[in-house]
Amino acid sequence: MNFKSFIKDKILLGFLLLFGIATIEIFLIPYPFGNFIKIYIPVTIIFLYIIGLSIEYFIKRRFYKGLEDTLNNLEDKYLISEIIKVPSFMEGKILKDLLEQINKSMVENVNKYKYKQEDYKEYIELWIHEVKIPIASR
Repeated sequence: MNFKSFIKDKILLGFLLLFGIATIEIFLIPYPFGNFIKIYIPVTIIFLYIIGLSIEYFIKRRFYKGLEDTLNNLEDKYLISEIIKVPSFMEGKILKDLLEQINKSMVENVNKYKYKQEDYKEYIELWIHEVKIPIASR
């Protein structure tokens, strides 16, 4: 995850914020506030928005970078859902839940084929035993 792609994802939210600031400024025109207030409000809103975006970016970047590093270091990649910690943001929680569901499905699928193989092995052993009895009785 790089900052450019993160900002690209947030561009619509940024435009909505700018529209909201423009609306506030338009509504402030008829009131006799000083220029300081008219400048302070949008600057404060934009500053807080940038701080919020930065915090969100660094939290997500740390999680996804850790996830990628963990995955690269694992021999058994399917164990990733067992190893990663529950993230603090909703997208990460959803991703972890999905990985756990995928892992569970994969384990069930492997077990299904394992049981089929065991049943087939028992069938072959039984068949060999049934064929062996008439041959041994001669």
